Amino acid sequence: MTDQDTSQDRRYEAVSSRDARFDGAFFFAVETTGIYCRPSCPAVTPKRKNVTFFPTAAAAQGHGFRACRRCRPDAVPGSAEWNVRADVVGRAMRMIGDGVVDREGVPGLAGRLGYSARQVQRQLTAELGAGPVALARAQRAHTARLLLQTTGLPVTEIAFASGFASVRQFNDTIRRIYARTPTALRTESGNGTGTSAAHRTALAAGVPLRLAHRGPYAAREVFDLLAAEALPGVEQVLGDPGARTYRRTLRLPYGTGLVSVDERSAGPWLEARVHLTDLRDLTTAVQRIRRLLDLDADPYAVTEHLGADPDPALAERVAARPGVRSPGAADPEEFALRTVAGPDEAARLVLTHGTPLDTACGTLTHLFPEPAALTAHPDAGPLAAALATGAVRLDPGADRDEAEHALHAVPGVTAAHAALIRMRALADPDVDPEGRPGTEARRPWRSYAHRYLEPVPVPVPVPAQ
Repeated sequence: MTDQDTSQDRRYEAVSSRDARFDGAFFFAVETTGIYCRPSCPAVTPKRKNVTFFPTAAAAQGHGFRACRRCRPDAVPGSAEWNVRADVVGRAMRMIGDGVVDREGVPGLAGRLGYSARQVQRQLTAELGAGPVALARAQRAHTARLLLQTTGLPVTEIAFASGFASVRQFNDTIRRIYARTPTALRTESGNGTGTSAAHRTALAAGVPLRLAHRGPYAAREVFDLLAAEALPGVEQVLGDPGARTYRRTLRLPYGTGLVSVDERSAGPWLEARVHLTDLRDLTTAVQRIRRLLDLDADPYAVTEHLGADPDPALAERVAARPGVRSPGAADPEEFALRTVAGPDEAARLVLTHGTPLDTACGTLTHLFPEPAALTAHPDAGPLAAALATGAVRLDPGADRDEAEHALHAVPGVTAAHAALIRMRALADPDVDPEGRPGTEARRPWRSYAHRYLEPVPVPVPVPAQ
């Protein structure tokens, strides 16, 4: 039996046991039905001979399979592998998730990676079973389904908001993936036909979301950290522990956004709502909040590895607090500048150099300043200049080693700053910002070990408004 046969058999065991730990890690398709599913699909387990496995939903779609209506495989958390991997495939997947292909096309993606478009196509297809266009199309289809089923927007508006180049392309893709017309998808969800009035209402009320995660999610620790770090004017955490809401402003490619996420959850997801000035930013906004909250992590792999650590303090904390995450950053450049400037100065910079919102929402009044506006700052200025000129890149597809090396060359950026920026702004799961000795055995999850070992911040509660 080959290693591939063994791997396939293990995947089938996961499907047979409906193991949600593998949702998003791979997908399976059933030849006799023409449907693809997530491993935890509640439907009757198909016979092994009829099952084919795919590394991505786009690969299954490319082979003519349509999404299961019961398990909604397009709505699973992203694979944790893309955060761990630093190679071109991992970097490409992070950028596709951020909407780079929708905005800049495959040439733009390839240019950011430093490869030709043909090389990127070949590497992604060889490993993921789908090229960048197919991967982006699968993401657009998921965004479109979400908007069809949760808003009253007209179908034409949804087509372009989802990133499709034409209504015809949108209609063809939805029919191929869901075996339904866009109107039928909307009708099945109980959502009505969109109108201009509904469009305005949807934009005002925001888009409701369920942000899926796999395994246990230690929301208390995440929201404690967000509350302790909240930057006035840009962020706030309202309510009492256990029932808090995190809110923040976002600068996005086409406009601005405001997102709110609830700590309390009734399932394997966090309830959220996104308000956007331009709905084309929906995919990007969702991915950035997922990175901030570390929703694509694999807590099972982290627990298994760190739970066996020879340091009893770490092993005990892992056992006592399952699902602790390593939060990232909603805006990597903002986080880097805040880190170097310090919290008090960052708050002052929001008021003096931040971009005021057209309409304030409670205490959320500004976007954090763009790097170009801070180049004269005595402390953060050198980093702001490096970010503005591209000498330091912190976008989702940045090479982490190159970024850290570039950070060390910036005056005023210390080794501790660079490590923290790498861990948070670049969402690297394997950083020890404290530089503790003897932590090599904790690879590739040193960022999570840091979260387990550091003191949990005690934020000041803010009454709900």
